[in-house]
Amino acid sequence: MTDLKRILFVCTGNTCRSPMAEAMLMERSRNLGLELEVRSAGVSTVDGLPVSENARTALQRRNIPHPQGSSALDGGMVGWADLVLTMTTSHKKHLLQRFPGAVDKTFTLKEYVDRDVAVLADIAELETLYTEWHMKQALGQQLSAEERDRLIELEQRIPGFDIADPFGGPIGLYESCADEIEQALNKLLKKLDEHGN
Repeated sequence: MTDLKRILFVCTGNTCRSPMAEAMLMERSRNLGLELEVRSAGVSTVDGLPVSENARTALQRRNIPHPQGSSALDGGMVGWADLVLTMTTSHKKHLLQRFPGAVDKTFTLKEYVDRDVAVLADIAELETLYTEWHMKQALGQQLSAEERDRLIELEQRIPGFDIADPFGGPIGLYESCADEIEQALNKLLKKLDEHGN
């Protein structure tokens, strides 16, 4: 295995998407004999909330035990992780605003498993523009018209990398969400395996 042994999944409340991803990856890696440590956390939660009933049901239908309770994202968790995978671009932005030092190891789950080099180059350019924008805002400046137009063009061109929040929805929505996460995790495991994990 390479250095990617500790993976942290991040969503909003750590009661639906990220605990499902955590549980599914733990189960799959155990079955494949991979030595991975997996945790999950939420950008807007408190410690100890139970996994949502429908997320638990979606995991039970796959014969996968669910994690115990929610964890609020903190610097210790981010520091612990070799790889941080968020459920949405919004979670990624939120995390990087709080922990900018994690930029080289933080991705959305779907972004990380995407192999399209052109899309990844667009994402890198967009992130550079966002960084410049935040720095200029802090200095009371604005993006140039050209920079703003390029930012909008990139935002429209880059495919969506979000896994939608099923919170409060019917079990079918949770099942679809779990299927989407599972497909991404299959790609993740393949990617880790190709890199010698």
